[in-house]
Amino acid sequence: MKKLVVLSGAGMSAESGINTFRDTGGLWEQYSVEEVATPEGYRRDPELVTRFYNERRKQLLQVEPNRGHELLAELEKEFDVTVVTQNVDNLHERAGSSRVIHLHGELTKVCSSRDPNNPHYIKELSPDEFDINIGDLAGDGTQLRPFIVWFGEAVPMIETAIRYVEQADLFVIIGTSMNVYPAAGLLNYVGYGVPVYLIDPNPVDVHASRKIHVIRKGASAGMAELIKTLCTKGAL
Repeated sequence: MKKLVVLSGAGMSAESGINTFRDTGGLWEQYSVEEVATPEGYRRDPELVTRFYNERRKQLLQVEPNRGHELLAELEKEFDVTVVTQNVDNLHERAGSSRVIHLHGELTKVCSSRDPNNPHYIKELSPDEFDINIGDLAGDGTQLRPFIVWFGEAVPMIETAIRYVEQADLFVIIGTSMNVYPAAGLLNYVGYGVPVYLIDPNPVDVHASRKIHVIRKGASAGMAELIKTLCTKGAL
């Protein structure tokens, strides 16, 4: 099977009703990055940050994967698919994608405040545990914090993502502004001559000179057009 690697961002989940951060009316207009998405903000007001991510988890219970997620999962019948996502929701997994690399963490998990990436202290929450309180402790005795990669923190899964991107026979970008690094830099690791498709209803500056096939549609309509294009070109 040919290797298909997808880089997905907030636009992938927007049709499902997940609040995006950068769009008009997005979360950054309600909260500042410094308050809820930095280690400093967490140290300053852990209760606010904990409450913010509790709210984000509860939103997951109100939404479902959209057709874009489902079509991507269905491509596993034809390709060896790897999804590299900037999203912290679990909609790719719920749609059926079997290999998902979360660059920025996972909303349904919590971890140690002292050692966030220590697997011994990372816990997957069931829906009845989505409310984390101050005083809830990880296995090392520190406060449970969201398993989220905040601004200013290292992105531990980036090297794994790079390895998959380097092996891609087809690379697809869906719903990301390509402004957040190191995720946006993954395009630089796509092999010479490998077809690249970009699905987004908005103009995206990819900061690259290579040829990119642009599909100016949302995730669901864009994925449908991608599949149609791949069929036309004999890739399916």
